[in-house]
Amino acid sequence: MKRIILFVLTNVMVVAVLGVVASLLGVNRYLTSSGLDLGALLGFALIMGFGGAIISLLISKPMAKWTSGVRIINQPQSADEAWIVETVRKLAEKANIGMPEVGIFEGDPNAFATGAFKNSALVAVSTGLLTGMTREEIEAVIAHEVAHIANGDMVTMTLIQGVMNTFVVFLSRVIAYGVDSFLRKGEERSSGPGMSYMITTIVLDIVLGFAAAIVVAWFSRHREYRADAGAAQLLGRRQPMINALARLGGMHPGELPKSVAAFGIAGGVGQLFATHPPIEERIAALQNAQG
Repeated sequence: MKRIILFVLTNVMVVAVLGVVASLLGVNRYLTSSGLDLGALLGFALIMGFGGAIISLLISKPMAKWTSGVRIINQPQSADEAWIVETVRKLAEKANIGMPEVGIFEGDPNAFATGAFKNSALVAVSTGLLTGMTREEIEAVIAHEVAHIANGDMVTMTLIQGVMNTFVVFLSRVIAYGVDSFLRKGEERSSGPGMSYMITTIVLDIVLGFAAAIVVAWFSRHREYRADAGAAQLLGRRQPMINALARLGGMHPGELPKSVAAFGIAGGVGQLFATHPPIEERIAALQNAQG
């Protein structure tokens, strides 16, 4: 329930902020008495599309901590915590990135990385992962998350999401205006768009939003293969990552908050909206990799 409330409140605040920005810039007045102002509409779409994605990226670390209950390891309280911090440090140095914050959260096996910048990211692992894997496998999972950071995946996914959001906002309103114009042909339009415009916009926002989500999920799955390969490169061999994935295949992965689900080590498989490829395909890709 805490995750849902925080997610809803965050999105409401983001939309409110973007609405104010669009109003101040005047791009929210793209519907005029003489027709659709495409320039203003594009500006509005860019603000709503990229604005939300960028704000989500900038607040990704604190949101991940709050929604997942991550406990940051500032001073290791056990030999295991000291090993985790040292492992992250070693892999971050190999990847040529700044030392991420390191945290642990309660839950079934999973791990994630998040953060807006490569040199101030967060790597978190679950208690289920720590108790269900060997140290070599845990190291491989951490290497996978460090590879996400080194590859700039958080920024890449934000840009892709921003582009898709922009297309959704722009196209839904252009098409809705065309539908409204056709249905109200010959009527006086001084009073603004009709109900058909509002309804069509809402329907197209949903339909095109699903289509955009499929594209974003495809990019996310492609990025997982790169992170697996990056982990193997950081470790100097593929077998630990293969073993970690095989182990995950026999576990029930823990659920992550929506804001970081795409950056976990495991996720839904076999679906158009899945952020992660099937475990078997990831293992096969590593086994078939050159070198």
